[in-house]
Amino acid sequence: MAVVTVRNLPEETHRALKLRAARHGRSAEAEIRHILEEAVRPKTRLKIGSELAAFGQRFEGVDLDIARDQAPTEPAVFE
Repeated sequence: MAVVTVRNLPEETHRALKLRAARHGRSAEAEIRHILEEAVRPKTRLKIGSELAAFGQRFEGVDLDIARDQAPTEPAVFE
């Protein structure tokens, strides 16, 4: 897992982080992880797989008649 060091963090910001962490019942480090996670991976982000599944359900799916090619695949040649 990656480690990040934040240099030159103002003392006021550090105090505010510690207070916020205490309000949420977390350590300052855990609070910082939570803030960063929410900033870069918000829960409201678009999840393309879920959106595509919902789209298919709204239109009651698509009936595709696709037959799989039963021929064996040829091995790759690297020359």
